[in-house]
Amino acid sequence: MKIGIIGAGNIGGNLTRRLTALGHDVSVANSRGPGTLTALAEETGATPVRAEEAARGAEIVVVTVPLKAVPGLPSGLLDGAADGVAVIDTGNYYPQQRDGRIAAIEDEGLTESRWTEQHLGHPVIKAFNGTFAQDLLDRPRPAGAADRIALPVAGDDEAAKATVRALIDALGFDTVDAGGIDDSWRQQPDSPVYGLRADVAGVEKALAEASPTRPEGFRG
Repeated sequence: MKIGIIGAGNIGGNLTRRLTALGHDVSVANSRGPGTLTALAEETGATPVRAEEAARGAEIVVVTVPLKAVPGLPSGLLDGAADGVAVIDTGNYYPQQRDGRIAAIEDEGLTESRWTEQHLGHPVIKAFNGTFAQDLLDRPRPAGAADRIALPVAGDDEAAKATVRALIDALGFDTVDAGGIDDSWRQQPDSPVYGLRADVAGVEKALAEASPTRPEGFRG
């Protein structure tokens, strides 16, 4: 598939490494411009591009930037993407640590990914937000392996969710349907599933135990 990755930090960089290794055609962008991605491109064979070019022709687009950077993404970011493009949001809200207070999240009760979705103007699938970046390289396992870990995946677009779950399976991880985007608080920072390395049953249990009350350490 043709995949665009916007953000080349820990998650974006390691997804670039894994997805190119699987044979996908990956374009990758960051906020500093394609000239700063030469080393990653040489390592992986990915194509470094400007952010506004990353989604062109893409069947999957991964948005993996700090939440506070989402409003500053280029307008029309998804223009030119393939019909039915699946957009993955890996973001997390860290008001005290990085992002500052976002009123729509804290006062209006929007989930982080619903807020991101509104800025992008396109439905998103929340995935990889609680995944350790190094695990993308170190913990892939074949289907059926006893130590294969599962990742929660939330989203309203069932076709896009199925595409993302299939991609994650190909990456070497099981998935658990975590509901719609309005349910995605179950996988936000400090929830039981956040950072959890567990199988499908363990992830399902952690999602069920989540509280909708935002922890004090993650309020602005």
